Amino acid sequence: MMKFVRRGLPVRPLALLAVCIVALALADWDQGRFLSGATAFSTFEIFATIGPVALGLGLTMMIREFDLSVIGMFSMAGCIAVITGADNAWVGLALAVLAGVAGGVAQGLIIVRLRLGSVGVTLGGLLVFTGIASVLTENRSLAYDNMELALALKTQLAVVFSIRSIVAVALFAFAGLVMALTRLGRDVIAIGSDRRAAMIAGVEVDRLIVAIFAFSSLCAALSGVLLSYSLASASVTNVSVIIVPAAAAAILGGVSLSGGTGRPLGIAIGVLTLAVLSTGFNAVGAPPFVNDVAMGGILLIVAVLDGPYLMRRVLELRHRRAASR
Repeated sequence: MMKFVRRGLPVRPLALLAVCIVALALADWDQGRFLSGATAFSTFEIFATIGPVALGLGLTMMIREFDLSVIGMFSMAGCIAVITGADNAWVGLALAVLAGVAGGVAQGLIIVRLRLGSVGVTLGGLLVFTGIASVLTENRSLAYDNMELALALKTQLAVVFSIRSIVAVALFAFAGLVMALTRLGRDVIAIGSDRRAAMIAGVEVDRLIVAIFAFSSLCAALSGVLLSYSLASASVTNVSVIIVPAAAAAILGGVSLSGGTGRPLGIAIGVLTLAVLSTGFNAVGAPPFVNDVAMGGILLIVAVLDGPYLMRRVLELRHRRAASR
């Protein structure tokens, strides 16, 4: 039972989230704005935007790859949905998601067939998708006339949720269940830990890499579509607005750039941590740069804790203590 609990709950990301919540609640003790329904709703709206992108990006990091193209797909899918979904939002959503899957599959096939690094390939994908979005929008914001849908996507459900945030939570739940209940989770960790050993063990490495890049693009596309629909507009998104917090959230959630570690639940907690910091500092009236400084400081601490030198020193101390006894 204890083993199951340890596997099911990423302790460090949870502890980090709890520390952030407590610290911000104490900082806003007199006003009470942080612990309010409005702040919680804003937190989950940020989660809805960054979460799916972080999930897809985190999965590629778990297999020791990196999908830089997610932000380009995020922008392009939103533009496709707004343009093609003028009469029927479902048609726009379907075409945008199909474009996302096609883009992910294409990049995955290039990576596995030509044995190229994912950074170079997805950087090209980022430029291509962003360029297509620029052409579709003519470098301006496109309006979406379905205000009824936009308002519906922004409607509060159960105080803290919206349709967008429920979709994001459902994506994480789906990915978490698949990773936990099927061999895919084990195979993903195996690929990230030692790709050659995974191939020898019978893991279909190439197919799984293509599938993960397809899922990553799908997540980015879906998030871009829902955000564009909720804002009733589409435009080319600044790269740093999404990809930086998405990568940071994955790392905070326990995903390593060296691959082989991480879980969807941890990534979700990492996204929540960043969302709590953003809404919390806004609630207490802190300048915007404070959030960046805090996020950077936390990332540095996590990087140090994950560093091989520190881990080696900890193991050495344990061995010395065991030997002395």
